[in-house]
Amino acid sequence: MTATQPTRSPPLATRLLPRTGQALTVLGMGCAPLGSWYKRVSDADARATVDAAWNAGVRLFDTAPFYGYTLSEHRLGEAMRDRPRSEWVLSTKVGRMMQPLKAPRAPGTPLVNDWIDPLPFEPVFDYSAAAVRRSIEDSLQRLGVQHIDIALIHDIGVFTHAELHAQYWQQLTTGGGFREMEAMRREGLIGAIGLGVNEWQVILDAMQHTDLDCCLLAGRYTLLEQGSLTPFLEECVKRQVGVIVGGPFNSGVLVSGPVKGALFNYAPADDSVLARASRLQQACTEFNVPLAAAALQFPLAHPAVVSCIPGARDATELQQIAAWLNHDIPAGLWNALRERGLIHSAAPLPTETR
Repeated sequence: MTATQPTRSPPLATRLLPRTGQALTVLGMGCAPLGSWYKRVSDADARATVDAAWNAGVRLFDTAPFYGYTLSEHRLGEAMRDRPRSEWVLSTKVGRMMQPLKAPRAPGTPLVNDWIDPLPFEPVFDYSAAAVRRSIEDSLQRLGVQHIDIALIHDIGVFTHAELHAQYWQQLTTGGGFREMEAMRREGLIGAIGLGVNEWQVILDAMQHTDLDCCLLAGRYTLLEQGSLTPFLEECVKRQVGVIVGGPFNSGVLVSGPVKGALFNYAPADDSVLARASRLQQACTEFNVPLAAAALQFPLAHPAVVSCIPGARDATELQQIAAWLNHDIPAGLWNALRERGLIHSAAPLPTETR
């Protein structure tokens, strides 16, 4: 008697990165949870989550050396090893060199930078030319591949670096980091270059120094906030820079709703965020639509956006995300949200021609 095999869907609909022609599925998998982010994830669960994503038709997988201090890259590479490399798109990041720990971590401190028992490395920020190339070479080995489809400069900006931002920005601009990314693109070692950040302003700055193919913007164009509409998303359309939306659930509040302890932007949501989430949830309830389904589908309506990449900690979460993507949402909900001032009047709606 053979075991029942999971249902496999064909690849999801794709959208092209305008500059490179790379086809990205409209739903991707953010692989930070594979590094045991906030919650411990076993090797078996990590593999099952990647398998569930593949079976759901997902063909875009985004990881980074920082996730679990290389654990996510190792797990993703292992899970994808036997799948045809030409059939999926791999995104990873540069900006943190992972150096071996000089001494074991103290017992009783399993949580490090929100990673549970990360591998025995420590991240060192470095956006210089030499570090950018070394980071890509190291990722190729951990992932077991010959090239990276999308390489993103990770967490550059004031949000991460505060007063040190100018120092790291200089490494990218006058220090050759951007030039090295361009060189690796010409060599075919990487297919597309961009930024993977939480603030859109630094992406606009980067556009003045290099020709970006895409960007991964986490949390700044969501059902909860659309401050990036102008001028950022307008400029992306003008320059043909494809936008991958990370964090479409704003760290969780657009899944859990306005409950005590709900996370927004990696921290507990304040009263103003909870109040806005409450109004969004009320509107969704009126139309019998899960808040998370509206949150996932909303950003995909913008012409600059090519994909959304929420993270999933297990196969069940991944399957639920895929169901939200396909949930039928009536036009009345989108119109109600706009009329009530809950989404920006200029934000494209999923019911409008893209």
